[in-house]
Amino acid sequence: MAEGGRGRSWEGFVTDTSVGAGSSPLSVLSAGAAALARANDLDTALAVIVEAGAAATGAATAAVFAQDPDRNTLELLLTLGIADDEVAAYEADVVANPDHPVHHAALDRSGSLGRQGTAADGSPMTGADLPLVVSGSDTVEACVGVLTLGWAGDHAVDASEEALLVAIADLAAAAIAMFRTTSMATERAEWLERVALTDPLTGLANARTVARVLELEVARAQRQGTEVSVALFDVDAFRAFNETAGSRAGDQVLRQVASVLASSVRLVDTLGRTGGDEFVLVAPGSAGVTVARRIIDGIAKLEAVDDHTITVSAGVARFPQDGQDAEVLLAAARAAVAAGSEPAAIVEAGR
Repeated sequence: MAEGGRGRSWEGFVTDTSVGAGSSPLSVLSAGAAALARANDLDTALAVIVEAGAAATGAATAAVFAQDPDRNTLELLLTLGIADDEVAAYEADVVANPDHPVHHAALDRSGSLGRQGTAADGSPMTGADLPLVVSGSDTVEACVGVLTLGWAGDHAVDASEEALLVAIADLAAAAIAMFRTTSMATERAEWLERVALTDPLTGLANARTVARVLELEVARAQRQGTEVSVALFDVDAFRAFNETAGSRAGDQVLRQVASVLASSVRLVDTLGRTGGDEFVLVAPGSAGVTVARRIIDGIAKLEAVDDHTITVSAGVARFPQDGQDAEVLLAAARAAVAAGSEPAAIVEAGR
């Protein structure tokens, strides 16, 4: 069988059953069950299921199209027996044409067995198009795609083969539904983790994350006998501006300040928003003052918001000179900011 298309990289996946031409339905279903239980990705699972079904039924070609839930279109996931240089045209024909038998099977969920057609080289072929249907929310069925197979010349699908094809389609549908659910769960977990670690307004680390990173950096500096700098930035006259211009303008100022901070720090630094208009930089080593100056110079180039010139003041504390733990260092940096007598100043703790 000529092979081509997508989803063919499943080397290393081993089933307990040898599947080949003339394999029994039990062997085919065993291979499919193993794919669902042990495959690490959707391409692998579909490749095992579909190739097993094609081999057992003698199909010369096979393809799986999935329904894209976001764009409401079909997407080709896998092909077997279709030459590589024919795949793109085949996919475009199916996706763009609602009257194409494969596309139509996804729309009306009825499918067809024994469809007469022609192969790419013009020779006659028989096709079977099976919608991939699963139960959705509230037990409402949803079509997640189409499995299509093709046989050279005339091919009669008897009752036993029909039952096998339906079972293979159900396995393919289950694979798509299972991996989509897993993917959605992973994305949600990642989103929740980001929410737990970041400030939603600026996208920087939140106060909890900054405190944890500072604790870890101080512990590492203690072990290695090195320094850690903590720079705290406070937006000058922010509270008065926020009350006068409104929270929308205030949020714009905070986002602009955050953007400058994020573009000014080193890869080893950690930056976060720890309060209303308070930002903290954790910088391994003694470069806190240097980075703080670069940040203040960058903010000086920002355009005014509602005729308000944006400036920040900074206080810098260093481990071990200004404190032996994270809490003391942050307090020292805040005290240094408060000691500043003019906007855009950098005050070092203990000096």
